[in-house]
Amino acid sequence: MDTAKQGGRALKQRILELLKSADFEKELESLSRLPARQVINPLFSFLYNLDEQIRWRAVIAMGAVVAKHADEDMESARVIMRRLMWNLNDESGGIGWGSPEAMGEILACHEALAEEYNGILISYAKEDGNFQEHELMQRGVLWGIGRLSQVRPEQVIDAGPYIMPYLFSRDSVLRGLAAWIMGLLGIKDARPGLEKLTDDETEIEIYLERRLVRRRVKELAKEALEKLIG
Repeated sequence: MDTAKQGGRALKQRILELLKSADFEKELESLSRLPARQVINPLFSFLYNLDEQIRWRAVIAMGAVVAKHADEDMESARVIMRRLMWNLNDESGGIGWGSPEAMGEILACHEALAEEYNGILISYAKEDGNFQEHELMQRGVLWGIGRLSQVRPEQVIDAGPYIMPYLFSRDSVLRGLAAWIMGLLGIKDARPGLEKLTDDETEIEIYLERRLVRRRVKELAKEALEKLIG
């Protein structure tokens, strides 16, 4: 067997074990210390994993790994960002599962990259931009914008008018994510839309504080309204 392939499989298996670890927060530090050039390809592959926990942990790991890599080699980190962007381009011929989430996590973790790429992330929610038509991809875009909003709201505030229409989406996850973002950004014009959602009993699954949780859309809307008042 080709020793390079064997070594690559062993590394991928090691990374998978780190992502599955019961003490993921501790293992994340170990993962971020591995050479980025070696771990990026396996992490990209895990963005497509059917196991939701593995997929989301790959997103978190991408943020940690690329942020650390950017401190050491900014241009190489930009190459990774361009790869994520390519995955979201129609010309790529595929569907960039996990790419907008990874972009949002990376930008949340690294200020300089956020300054360069926040507009591109927002463009995926704009109908006159790089709009993602697939609803499942729209979920990823909104989560990525929400994640960046948690850390650097000033860089995402311009996204407000493009996110607000999602409050009226037929997709309950998009409604919930939009409500979450409106609260994070303090978009007062979203009040009427949020008030309409306070009766929305639909329960959705959302990744918050590094874990998958089930929340009702109306709860997310009420929390957003409380932030508008505050």
